[in-house]
Amino acid sequence: MILTDTHTHLYYQDDNEKRAALVQRCVDSNITRLFLPNVDVDSIAQINRLVAEYPDMCYPMLGMHPCSVKEDWEAEIAIIRDSKKDSTIYAIGEIGIDLYWDKTTLDIQVQAFKQQIAWAKELKLPIVIHCREAFNEVFAVLEEEKDADLFGIFHCFTGNAEQAQRAIDLGFYLGIGGVVTYKNGGLDKILPQFDLSHIVLETDSPYLSPFRTEVNLMRVLI
Repeated sequence: MILTDTHTHLYYQDDNEKRAALVQRCVDSNITRLFLPNVDVDSIAQINRLVAEYPDMCYPMLGMHPCSVKEDWEAEIAIIRDSKKDSTIYAIGEIGIDLYWDKTTLDIQVQAFKQQIAWAKELKLPIVIHCREAFNEVFAVLEEEKDADLFGIFHCFTGNAEQAQRAIDLGFYLGIGGVVTYKNGGLDKILPQFDLSHIVLETDSPYLSPFRTEVNLMRVLI
């Protein structure tokens, strides 16, 4: 069985030995594909380094995280987009809207989100959506942009059943991390309503807490 971590920031580990040990832990656990979301201009080189070290295991994405969207976002996205000529990418991400940290940048977050969706459609690539306290705003953009070329993953999905169905209807998978194994997380009651074909697993390492080993993950999902 090929296991995939569909969303990991493992490239942030700068210590060579620790980074190699983390990759080996993946291999030892049969996780042989790691998808690496980009967040800003600076993370491009870090991702490229990890891909160069493990070319048969690591799959890069390109995009600007909504928390990285500032007044100079257009110039930053241009740099990110221009970097594609040096590598193959597998998705545009992570992109989206985050209203947890800063609501004042909503307008430019939406603009950046739409521009990157257009780029993904041009390249026929999936998008990986970061959505935090912004389901209404993200869905408004997706409904506006909806067509046959719009698809991807709702990274770190933490919504309710109605929002899950809405995402699926728009052509998106639900990215599920360790929160699903938390006793009071709520996802354990939502996910059994949906077929496993709509779900992908991720760690979002090192940011999200890991899957709790005392909980049987398949029992939660099925």
